[in-house]
Amino acid sequence: MLNNGIGSWPHRRLPKSAGRTALVCRGRTISYDELADRVDRLAAVLRGHGVRPGDRVAYLGENHPAFLETLFAAGVCGAVFVPLNTRLAAPELQFALTDSGATVLVYATSLTGLALPGSEGTAVQHRVRVDDGPDPRFTSTPPAEDVDLEEALAAAEPVRHDVPVTLEDPAMILYTSGTTGRPKGAVLTHGNVTWNCMNVLVDFDLASTDVSLMISPLFHVAALDMGALPTLLKGGTLVLEPRFEPGEALRLIEEHRATAISGVPTTYQLLAEHPDWATRDISSLTKLTCGGSAVPHRVLAAYEERGLSFTMGYGMTETAPGATTLPVRYSASRAGSGGLPHFFTDVRIADPLGEELPPGQTGEIQICGPNVIHEYWQRPDATAESFDAGGWFKSGDMGHLDDDGFLFISDRLKDMIISGGENIYPAEVEQLIAELDAVAAVAVIGVPDEKWGEVGRAIVTVRDGTSLTAEEVLGHLDGRLARYKIPKSVVFADQMPRTASGKIRKADLRKQFG
Repeated sequence: MLNNGIGSWPHRRLPKSAGRTALVCRGRTISYDELADRVDRLAAVLRGHGVRPGDRVAYLGENHPAFLETLFAAGVCGAVFVPLNTRLAAPELQFALTDSGATVLVYATSLTGLALPGSEGTAVQHRVRVDDGPDPRFTSTPPAEDVDLEEALAAAEPVRHDVPVTLEDPAMILYTSGTTGRPKGAVLTHGNVTWNCMNVLVDFDLASTDVSLMISPLFHVAALDMGALPTLLKGGTLVLEPRFEPGEALRLIEEHRATAISGVPTTYQLLAEHPDWATRDISSLTKLTCGGSAVPHRVLAAYEERGLSFTMGYGMTETAPGATTLPVRYSASRAGSGGLPHFFTDVRIADPLGEELPPGQTGEIQICGPNVIHEYWQRPDATAESFDAGGWFKSGDMGHLDDDGFLFISDRLKDMIISGGENIYPAEVEQLIAELDAVAAVAVIGVPDEKWGEVGRAIVTVRDGTSLTAEEVLGHLDGRLARYKIPKSVVFADQMPRTASGKIRKADLRKQFG
């Protein structure tokens, strides 16, 4: 094949997995044979809409077979896939479509009310609608002129189209969550995605018999590149769930004998706290991966009681996204660690001058490897700021390596609080507060202080059926942290503002509580 990118994967996998199930979604099953056929047909549809190598094709929708079919079809054409966050407001969607220059938008009909205003005034010339079923939250009707995906596929010829694509060519543009400032489009090449998948296969022992339940949104790089694509590369089965609901997720694990799930700590907490947790058969699970932040000890204990252990990890969109992983064998002895660098990835700690620091010293986490992006889309300024002279990507996160090379993360550099000249890393404080059984979620931010410049403030949400006071929170920290690290105030919130991946939006908290 001339195409060495991810668009070639359905056909490279077909003779090895013919007849086997590739995708399952809401009772619908798609085999590897059908997947390759549908990708060829969709590639023909895109070419009919003028898509050529280097053009951008966007997708707006929840987890659905059409998401992956559009990704692969764009790759067949040598085009660049742009997955869009379904939680964006119309102006934010307009920015992403305008900035990427996407000419085709494939969208779920349930999101018509967002897709139409979000694509107005952009470079989008053609819209393709995907019927993802009725949704009472949305009432807008798709315009008649928008192409229906299934009708277009039925009319298209499933002719294989082989254009030259190299591992250095861009595969997708993923926009950062934009919690602060203008969102940036991280350009992941076919090589970035491929090498990340290789890291997953090596470090997670993924097998062709694995069944991965996708309960996190595919437009988030962790679900797509750490779960969906490695599973399909290996020839396993993906069970796609459009929206996470813990009771339904537990049912699907039992029904499909799922072996792998991934999520953020909140995901696992909600599963463990659901009434069906104790009665559902989840013994098939062998691979549970978690990222975003540390898992509270009580949640770890709930899974250990059922014989399940987590593989923790650290990464970001710019590393496609895996940087480190903590193998299950170290989950107890190295609790709190982000783990070891992935097999084909290197991690170091550097001081403000870019000099590598020895084990035990805290500095900026920097990453290098074939899974790391080369650039931000049309942002040479942001690209230059994010890499040092030696090509190391500057994560903006703080941490240290121990003597054996295990990474321990302190916090985001921008989230660090400087109080009276002392550095406070909120993650350290948050982890201790999260030990309290009544705490559902916690975030620590810096607030202005006349004496110390700034001090910590803890924002806490309380679990249903429990109670907690500020005095109890602060008392739990007394004697466990240096006095300057203990927040000077505690406020309680009904819920935390979160990104689509489940991370707490501290910028929003600063606006509300800072």
